[in-house]
Order: sequence, then C-alpha cells, then structure tokens
Amino acid sequence: MQTLYALETMEESSIKPGTATRLLNEKLDQTCQIFTYLLNSVVQVAQYAEIDAQARASKHLPSAEDLQVNTKIAGNEFIYQIISDKGFQVNLAQWKMKLQTDDDLLRKLYNQTVATDTYKAYIANGDRTKAGEKEILEFIYKEVLSKSELFVQHMEDTFLHWGDDEEMMTILINNYFNKPHLFNFLQLISKEKLDYAKELLLTVIDKKGYCLELIKPKLQNWDSERIAAVDMLLMEMGVCEFLYFPTIPTKVTINEYIDLAKAYSTPQSGQFINGILDNILKDLEKEQLVQKQDRPKK
Repeated sequence: MQTLYALETMEESSIKPGTATRLLNEKLDQTCQIFTYLLNSVVQVAQYAEIDAQARASKHLPSAEDLQVNTKIAGNEFIYQIISDKGFQVNLAQWKMKLQTDDDLLRKLYNQTVATDTYKAYIANGDRTKAGEKEILEFIYKEVLSKSELFVQHMEDTFLHWGDDEEMMTILINNYFNKPHLFNFLQLISKEKLDYAKELLLTVIDKKGYCLELIKPKLQNWDSERIAAVDMLLMEMGVCEFLYFPTIPTKVTINEYIDLAKAYSTPQSGQFINGILDNILKDLEKEQLVQKQDRPKK
C-alpha cells in the first residue's frame, strides 16, 4: 500500500521499469533495519550496566555503592544469543548502527530501567533461568523503550516512517523473543510473503484501469476525484485479490482492507471500503469471475 501510494505521488516521467519493486524492497529493507536497531537498543541498554559500573568505580572517591554495581544483566544469556547471530552482525555492519548510538539516551534508559522493581528483583535473584533472562529483556523493550517519550522521539527522528511501523515492530519483537531460532535477520520477510507482496504490487499496477472500471460505477454520488487516495488504492488491491489471488478467501481480503483503511485513512473509510468491496464482490460472483481454491498444504 505504501509503495503504491508513493508511486501515485511521483512524476510519471520518473517512474522507470523496476521502480515499483525497488521502492518495495527499500521499504522491506527499512523494516529489517528498524527491527535490528530495536533489538540492538535493548542489548545496549542492558550492556550499559558495565559502562555504569566502570564509570562509578573510576570516581575520585567512589562510595561503597559505586563499587558494588550489579552487572548481572550485561551477561544475560539471551543477549549473547542475539549478538552471536551472524545475520544480526551483518545488519549492524551494513547499516553502521553502532555509529548511531546516542550515549546520553542510553544512559537515561538504563537509569530508568535500574530504578524499576522488576529490574531490582532480577538482579536480586542469583540464579539465571532462560525464562528470567528473556523476561527482563522483554521488560526493557515493552516497559522502558516503548513507553519512553525520549526513545520514541529518537525513533521518529531516525526512521522516517516509524509511526507506520511501530505496531508491526512490537509484534515482530514479541515473536522474536518467543521463537528467536525461527528468525533470519538477512531475510526477515519469508520468501512466500515477499513473492506475494511483489505479485500484488505488480498486479495492481497492471490491472489499475480494469479495477477502476469496476470501482467507479459503485461510487454513486461519490466524486472519485475527492475520495481519499489511500481508499482508492485499498479498493484496487482488494479487487485484485478477488480476481487474481485464488488462495486468499474473499472474507479475509475484505476484513484486511477494512483494518488498513481504519489505520491509514479517515474514520469513515473502513465502512466505506467494506460497502464498495462487498458490492463489487457480489457482481463478480454473479458473473463467476471469482475462482477461489484451498491453499496447498505444506
């Protein structure tokens, strides 16, 4: 959707063969970059314990508390699982994320973390369990980073489309903590999903004229020129899924585009798109143009 919208706003003369897939790949690369950056931020906040301990011990007159900073979290086994992943290291090097580190922000996030009861309970427990190691890192992401106005502002300043990606990133981070062994940092999006995205993108571009022929008669008193551009794109995508993606159930298509409309367009867009797509689908089914089949079992 975002790629199609970007193409709509570009000068036609600047759109060359391959522009659409290039823009899509750039968007997917950014998704992978943000995901890697977020995990790296969690790691760096945890590892800041060692920096803090060293700094406090190096004071001219360190107190007893300065000399007894607990650095348990810096040796968190889940951290080593992240940083030892070759794909993770490749991404860090490729995007030079280590150079983007904001030391002042890390210090503030670390101090905020150590002040919590959850962190104090973690370091008070002398044992290390897989569950405990994972839970403290999840806590840093969910309760510290995600709820920090400073960190959210930092993400908005660093990544142009952070507002669009934030919700999806929370899902990806949660999935990673639950099943890290299933993640490939070098191909965060599965080949199946990537192929689907490219096919849908190119199909919507190729069939745009035909889709509009189906959509415009259903707009009745609506002026198609005044309808939100995102709404038009979502309807075009929906019609293409009806006609050219036989393994996607029509109900799934309609529900997905209602949700996208609610998230990215006007408050009324969900209901509007639901009505138009449902109306078009009834006509297509009468003409037996919608041919659906079960997805092949793996």
